[in-house]
Amino acid sequence: MAPLPPSRWRKLHRWVVPIAAAPLLLTAVTGSLYSLLLERGIDAFWLLKIHSGRFGPLNLQPFYSALLGVLTLVVVVSGAAMLITRSRVRWP
Repeated sequence: MAPLPPSRWRKLHRWVVPIAAAPLLLTAVTGSLYSLLLERGIDAFWLLKIHSGRFGPLNLQPFYSALLGVLTLVVVVSGAAMLITRSRVRWP
């Protein structure tokens, strides 16, 4: 299979990263916010539920950490592939 041209990698990266980064950012924000609130004596347990993948009736807790790991790899591989493709174009 032929490698994708650099413009294709950029398009793919532009679509994949926002989708993959949203749950990662949500997890980071809810974890940080929970810690800050806990230091002030506020126990916002609902933030821990969101942090661990429970979104109301939608319960992703059994596989949420695996999903976050896969999404992290997707973002890293997508960016690295774009970087490698760009460097190949510059230095043939």
